[in-house]
Amino acid sequence: MPFVSIRITREGNTAEQKAQVIREVTDTLERVLHKPPEWTHIVIEEVDTDNWGFGGHTTTAVRQGLAAVPGSRAKTGG
Repeated sequence: MPFVSIRITREGNTAEQKAQVIREVTDTLERVLHKPPEWTHIVIEEVDTDNWGFGGHTTTAVRQGLAAVPGSRAKTGG
């Protein structure tokens, strides 16, 4: 019984988009691994951007420009 957990940030993803992701992941498992669709479980968890962090900052702060994108070099004056 395959179980797939997908975590994404909550940003207005529609029910139709999530249903498409579920269908396509299920189809991929059937095509590639020969797993029966009726045994495949997909869970999509949506997380608020205030509760998702990387590089020491929340996703909200990074997207609002309040924190540097991890891996990028901060610009310095000069």
